[in-house]
Amino acid sequence: MTIKGNSPDGTAARRRLRLGMVGGGRGAFIGAVHRIAARLDDRWELVAGALSSDPDRARDSAADLFIAPDRAYSGFAEMARAEAAREDGIDAVAIVTPNHLHHPAARAFLDAGIHVICDKPMTASVAQAEDLVAAVEASGKLFALTHNYTGYPMVRHARELVASGELGTIRVVQAEYPQDWLTTSLEETGQKQAAWRTDPAQTGGGGCIGDIGTHAFNLTEFVTGLHCTQIAADLTSFVPGRRVDDNVNMLLRFSSGARGMLWSSQVAPGHENGLRLRVYGDKAGIEWHQEQPNHLRFARLGEPPQLITRNGPGSGPASAHASRIPAGHPEGYLEGFAQIYTDIAEQIAARIEGRDPDPAALLVPTVADGLRGVQFISAAVDSSRNSAAWTSLSHT
Repeated sequence: MTIKGNSPDGTAARRRLRLGMVGGGRGAFIGAVHRIAARLDDRWELVAGALSSDPDRARDSAADLFIAPDRAYSGFAEMARAEAAREDGIDAVAIVTPNHLHHPAARAFLDAGIHVICDKPMTASVAQAEDLVAAVEASGKLFALTHNYTGYPMVRHARELVASGELGTIRVVQAEYPQDWLTTSLEETGQKQAAWRTDPAQTGGGGCIGDIGTHAFNLTEFVTGLHCTQIAADLTSFVPGRRVDDNVNMLLRFSSGARGMLWSSQVAPGHENGLRLRVYGDKAGIEWHQEQPNHLRFARLGEPPQLITRNGPGSGPASAHASRIPAGHPEGYLEGFAQIYTDIAEQIAARIEGRDPDPAALLVPTVADGLRGVQFISAAVDSSRNSAAWTSLSHT
């Protein structure tokens, strides 16, 4: 099992990396998740933040987190300039704001020469996503996108199985992500998370499709290694008055000839966080369910199915790299986020120390994955507006 606080050669890490955060102040959900995840493997220390657009809330939130007053900023532009000028400035910034602020915040820190860790979807438009791709290339800095489910041990093992040819030629890919928390008009009650996620000015072009559909789509390409070329999507808003989609049904076509389906819903009573992926080749099939994340069902054609457990018989090095505790002790949501933070920390530390990073740490979703996600949202919206017509995903 990898000792997360150490370098690959077993020597102690030089120091904790210094982390800043944009967004994630009092009343926010995902900011706390990022902070816990960043600290889990002892690779990061939060030292600076622009935690709210409200100056008083930003100041009070920073005090809650023991951030020094002179590093509690009123805005991300000020923070990027000030931290870039400090000898002890942040090594990376985590951007955990509503979607519409991802692009300007990320651009400010890239232009200041600071690595970026950004929540998904990366931006609110394809043009903004393409701009960030260019900014990353020009800056030479790392950009990590927190598709946290790619950090789960059994997801990485599933990817390893596909890549090794155990499934044979992939034919069918099925992804689903149902939730029920927006089955009623929760946004009308003033609930903060519902309010901004159903506001097209803050979410961008899609609702459910951008919030959780992108996770399901990302997993299809991450695990299979296939490239989706076309989708036929039906986006629906079932709750009266809701301005963004809350249910998505679509068909997928991959460049290899494989076919797929994706269902994503936030109005499915009885489902809490039912992300599931099934992949079928001509030799075998696999199935993974996020709510039982330490199990992967593997079935060879004509043989009894096998249940592979994290760190159990049949699991491999990719799973071991992303594991922290012994088999039989559950790992899940926070650890998935932590794996992204730990792997990007390894990449940054390797640059600082002038060495090659651990190859296992290179599976972090990048700015290119962010562009794919935004292209996916845009194509889904366009397809749905055209009666679920087949629509191509532009790609670089």
